[in-house]
Amino acid sequence: MQVGLIIIGDEILSGKRQDSHLAKFIALLAERGMQLSWAQYLADDRERLTARLREAFASGDLVVSCGGIGATPDDHTRQSAAAALGRPLALHPQARELIWERVLKMAVEQGTTADPDHPDTLSRFEMGVFPEGAGIIPNPYNKIPGFFVGNVHFVPGFPVMAHPMMAWVLDRFPQLHRRIEVVERSLIVQGAMEASLTPLMEAIEADFPGVKVFSLPSVDHPQWGRCIELGVKGDTDALAPAYDALKRGVIQFGASISTELVR
Repeated sequence: MQVGLIIIGDEILSGKRQDSHLAKFIALLAERGMQLSWAQYLADDRERLTARLREAFASGDLVVSCGGIGATPDDHTRQSAAAALGRPLALHPQARELIWERVLKMAVEQGTTADPDHPDTLSRFEMGVFPEGAGIIPNPYNKIPGFFVGNVHFVPGFPVMAHPMMAWVLDRFPQLHRRIEVVERSLIVQGAMEASLTPLMEAIEADFPGVKVFSLPSVDHPQWGRCIELGVKGDTDALAPAYDALKRGVIQFGASISTELVR
């Protein structure tokens, strides 16, 4: 099962707000020995969202979608999810109770009386309208839940809400958690072109199944100037011998190694 992240919102794509979900999700995954396979940014466009979510539901991947689950006209995620599944939308009874608890608490704080039939309350209940058959994701910040269907999960765009909800989602899948001591080792290489090292990289991947080789060239690194970070990543027993073979190959090539990194 791969892990994917969808980040929804015109405000992200326009630059009005900076995304913090991607970095946080990667960190939450790393805490559980997991890795992100793919990520995608999407606008608040119902047709495009429906098409992409239909693919997500069919993929079998563990997917988290952030944003667009509110009840204002620019929020389309709940409707798009229902359309992608071919299911009607319905007020989730447990979501209604959680939202009502929030309404009651706000009434106490404001010194007013809560009314379940007040237009403002009915508007808040809309945030609990999910595709039929959905489960809910608890929201420790204000009780307004997210939802999930199968392996695809929907949380708000607000980081203070979304990030603990992301953690809850990942903990639904303990079978995917792994204990990893070292997942990446690399060299800072100088005096070589990336293309010249490609045969070495290909040989390492061929000789050590389960290990991936990566190359990150820089022309103006603040510490090492023109260089290549060349390394291997994976969580298999082959990581250490693959790294040793990579290092020997760089030395035999005649390039210099400035430093070695472990992550």
